[in-house]
Amino acid sequence: MSIAATEPAQPRTRMPAVRNCIAVLRALGSTTSPVSAGALARSLDIPRSTTYQLLQVLVDEGLAVHVPGAAGYTLGDGVFELGSAYSRRSSLANLAQPLLSRLSQAIGETATLAILHGTDVLYLAKEQPPRPVPVASEPGVQLPSHLTASGRALLAGLPRREVLAYFSDSKAFSTLNGSGPRSLRELREVLAGDAARGWSLEGDTVMEGVTCLSAAAYDRHGRPTAAVTASFPTRRGEGRLPLITREVVRTADELTRRMGGQVPQRDESGTPSATTDSRALHAR
Repeated sequence: MSIAATEPAQPRTRMPAVRNCIAVLRALGSTTSPVSAGALARSLDIPRSTTYQLLQVLVDEGLAVHVPGAAGYTLGDGVFELGSAYSRRSSLANLAQPLLSRLSQAIGETATLAILHGTDVLYLAKEQPPRPVPVASEPGVQLPSHLTASGRALLAGLPRREVLAYFSDSKAFSTLNGSGPRSLRELREVLAGDAARGWSLEGDTVMEGVTCLSAAAYDRHGRPTAAVTASFPTRRGEGRLPLITREVVRTADELTRRMGGQVPQRDESGTPSATTDSRALHAR
C-alpha cells in the first residue's frame, strides 16, 4: 500500500527525528486503513530502520497503534486526547470571547483570557479598545504564572499541594523586570492575599507602567479553569480600580456560570489596603 507524502520533500537539516516523527503522524492521519512501516518508509523517504524506531516510540506514547492482523499502524488514542485538549481550549476561548468584548467596552481597556500551562499561563483570547495599551499577553504567548495577575488568580484557587508541586524547584522563580515572588514562601504570601480577595492585582512586574487585574472562572468541579484579566496603564487606573474590579469579577463569574460552575464569594471593592496594595502591585 502506498500513501502520498503530506508535504513536499525538503532538506531536514534541523531536528530530523522530530520532523520525521511529525511526518509519520500526518501520514497515518491521512488514511483510515492501517499503513505498514515499509509503505511509510517509501512514501516519506525515511530509512526503514528509522521508521520502525519512530513507530515504536509513537506506540509507546500512545500516539500510534500496531494492528497485527493488518501488519500496519494507525493513529492511537493519544492523538485524540491531544485533539480534545485543543478543542477544549478553542471552545473555552469561543465561550469567553463575547464576554471579553463586553468587558473591554465597559472599561475601555484590554481584556484577555488565560489558562495554566505548567508553571506558565497561556493566553487564549484578547479583546481591546480602539487605542489599546501594548501588552505582552497576546494569544499564544506564555508567561510565568507567578509574575502575572492571571497566573496568580488561578494559582490562588488551587490546593496548596499543587502549588508546591509546580514551584518546588527554586529555578521556577524567574523574573522579567526584577520583580515578583522569588521563593515559595513569598509566593504563598501573595497568593493568600489574592485568595482572600478573590482577584489578583499586578503592576510593573511584567511590563513597566502597566497594571493587570484578574479573576478566575471555575468549572463544575470547583477548579480555577481560566483567568479573565484587564490590562491598563497604571496612571489611567488611578481612581478607576473599583470599576475595573467589579467588571472583571462580573465577567469571570459569568464565564463560571456558562461553564456550569459555582460562583465564589469575592471582595469586589477594588480598594485593597495599603499593605495589600503594595504587595499585590509589586510583590518584589
